[in-house]
Order: sequence, then structure tokens, then C-alpha cells
Amino acid sequence: MSGPVLRVLVVEDEPIAAEAHTAYVSRVPGFEVVATVGTSQAALKALQDRAVDVVLLDMNLPDRHGLDVVRAMRARGHRADVIAVTSARDLEVVRSAVSLGVVQYVLKPFVFATLRDRLLAYRAYRDQLSAGEEVSTQAEVDEVFAGVRRGGEVRLPKGMGEELLGRVSRALREADTGRSASELGELLGVSRVTARRYAEYLCDTRRASRRSRYAGAGRPEVEYVWLR
Repeated sequence: MSGPVLRVLVVEDEPIAAEAHTAYVSRVPGFEVVATVGTSQAALKALQDRAVDVVLLDMNLPDRHGLDVVRAMRARGHRADVIAVTSARDLEVVRSAVSLGVVQYVLKPFVFATLRDRLLAYRAYRDQLSAGEEVSTQAEVDEVFAGVRRGGEVRLPKGMGEELLGRVSRALREADTGRSASELGELLGVSRVTARRYAEYLCDTRRASRRSRYAGAGRPEVEYVWLR
């Protein structure tokens, strides 16, 4: 890692998601979370009170839309970059985010590897801009801006998809207790075998754990628990 540690403000109103996003950022070398808040008002105050390099900003806050937060940031002179985080698939929102200079747009639910790769791409972008060197061709300029947009490729095992992995992750993260493969399958509308494969992958990547569930006589059932 080169350059200073980048300071991140996490803005997310859902407590479970806020906890997860904060933990994800903290696991990426070169980044630290300076505050986690749940409203636009608290976000603008945090930007006023401390130095922030990048805002991980939920687009659907209870008191103001994320795009309005970006506008308010710029109106007050805050220059922190913004990575938008949202479950909205509305192309108009995406278009508006791009026009406001949002450097990344990450769809919920996402796994750690997705955010990690976006942050590392952003880090590389920042390092290029602060290197103090000149660019000599249009291709070099295009490469700088393309790098922060595309991020890295998250490689899942063959036959697995990012969207379903995110749904399984969210189902475990939001559960009050463990869930079996059968329960996950029923909840998500997939087979028990498919649900088990995704849950096992989350265990192998240390985002969930297995434990035995005893319910009377007979063989205990395996259930999966999100590692908070």
C-alpha cells in the first residue's frame, strides 16, 4: 500500500447493514472508518467535524435522498469523494449520481469482496492522481478514470452467482438465529442443495459458521450463522 490511510464516512440507516459495511471497510488495507451515521443531517455534521476522504453513502436515507446529500456536500464545500450504495436499480438515479461526480455505484446486497475491489480500485485512482506526474496522451487520461469505475472482478466458484450469494448473505445476516439449508432454500425460492452450497461457501470464506441444531432424537441438523 502506498500513500496515507484513506478516511471513510459510512452513511447507512439500517443498523445491520451499517455494522456490516463498517466491518467490511475496516478489513481493507489502507482504509479506516472515522464515523458511521444513519441520517443525512448526521453525515453533514460528521463532514464538518472531521477530515473525510470518501463517503460510503446509502441513497435511501430516512430524512433525505442520497443525491440531495451529495448536492448539500458540494454546496457546503465538502470535497470528499462519494461511493453510492443502494438497492435501487433506477437508471435515472444512476445517471444523476454520475452527473454529480459519484465515483462508484454499488448495488445492495453485496459481499465483502465486491466492496473490497471497489475500494482498491478507488485507492489506485487516488494514488494516480496524487503521484504528481503529468499525462501525455488521451489514453492515459481515460485509463485513470476507467480504473475507478470498473473495480476488480470478483471470481466466484463455477455455477455461483453474485446476486444469489448476496441474498443468502442477507438472509443469514438478518436472522435472529441460525438458518438451515432447507430454511434458506424455502426463504429464497431455491433448492436445499443450492442454498447449502452458498452457505458452505460463506463458511469457507469466513463470513458464516456452521453449528449443530438438536431437535429431539435423531441426527442433528446443520444450521448456518452469520459472523457478526
